[in-house]
Amino acid sequence: MSDIFREVDEEVRRERLQQIWKRHGGLIIAICVLVVAGVAGWRGWQWYEAKQAATASVAFDAAARLAQDGKPAEASAAFAKLAADAAVPAYRNLARLREAEAQAATDPKAAIATFQAIAGDTANPPLFREAATVRAGLLMVDTAPYTDLQARLEPLARPDGAFRHTARELLALSAWKAGDVAATRRWAEAAAADPDAPAGMKARVEMLLALIGESAKS
Repeated sequence: MSDIFREVDEEVRRERLQQIWKRHGGLIIAICVLVVAGVAGWRGWQWYEAKQAATASVAFDAAARLAQDGKPAEASAAFAKLAADAAVPAYRNLARLREAEAQAATDPKAAIATFQAIAGDTANPPLFREAATVRAGLLMVDTAPYTDLQARLEPLARPDGAFRHTARELLALSAWKAGDVAATRRWAEAAAADPDAPAGMKARVEMLLALIGESAKS
């Protein structure tokens, strides 16, 4: 008896499935096609991104080798081309930084301009822009007025700033070169008092504090 009921249930289910298929078969096929197409498209996009990243990586390594081989002009041109052509944003950003780094060896003014352009591009990540600002400050510290460096670097010297150590040291050095004892002391003491400051940097700013102390005595 149970076999008969089972056969009846199966027949009922079969009829229901047939009815559903007659009513919605086209829609079911369309959904299946869309799912397959979506998966295929996603896989294709992943493959494309991986290919673009691999291409950019090869170009980046080639440009980096030029810099290592002491060919800054060729390296700068190669990084500039990668920054313009790379489809991967991370490689574009890194290439722009390395372009400016390579320029610094032969044309510091051009390098400063490139770093400033990177820092001023709001499309770049904040940390990336801050890194460019600090790097420009390193090139400017010997020639630019203290007020120029203060305008650029003081926002980065905030207590939670990722580049606060370098920013404070550069501000202290620039102020010392300008003969501004108060500003030198302010930034040198801020740098030395930071428990997370690197030991080498602390030694350098403490030397500045000793120098302005000696100048005050004389």
